[in-house]
Amino acid sequence: MTEAKSGDTVQLHYKGTLDDGSVFDSSEGREPLEFTVGSGQIIPGLDREIAGMKVGDEKTVRIEPEDAYGPSDPAARQTVPRATIPTNIPLEVGLQLQAQTENGQTMSVTVVEISDDEVVMDANHPLAGKALTFEIQLTGIS
Repeated sequence: MTEAKSGDTVQLHYKGTLDDGSVFDSSEGREPLEFTVGSGQIIPGLDREIAGMKVGDEKTVRIEPEDAYGPSDPAARQTVPRATIPTNIPLEVGLQLQAQTENGQTMSVTVVEISDDEVVMDANHPLAGKALTFEIQLTGIS
C-alpha cells in the first residue's frame, strides 16, 4: 500500500483539540481536508506527521506551539484609546476586528481587554502559544 510522501496530494479527516479538551476545528460533517504534503499549506508539525501514513491509517498527534502557530508574541498586543473605536462597534472581549497598519495592510486583531478609556487588541493568531492535539485519519492519496 502506498505511503504518503512530500509532494503527494492527500485527504484527511481531523479533529483538533486544545489541552483543556475543547475542539477548535474539525472536518466532521465536511469533506476531508485536501492539501499537498510538504507544501506549507498546513501547520508544519501536522504536515510532518502525514508522511509515511497509508490510506485508512489513524493517529493522534500533539503539536507544540513552535510547530503550529508559534509562540504568543507580547509585542503583538496593542493598547488603543477607546475613543478611536467607532461607537457602532459593540466591543466585547473575544471580538475579532480588522485593523489597518500604518502602511495600509489589513490585519485581524482580537479584543482581549476593555476599560473605560482603553481597548487592548491582540494581533497574535488565536492559537498562538497553544499546543494542539489532532486526531487524524488519512482517507486518500493522489
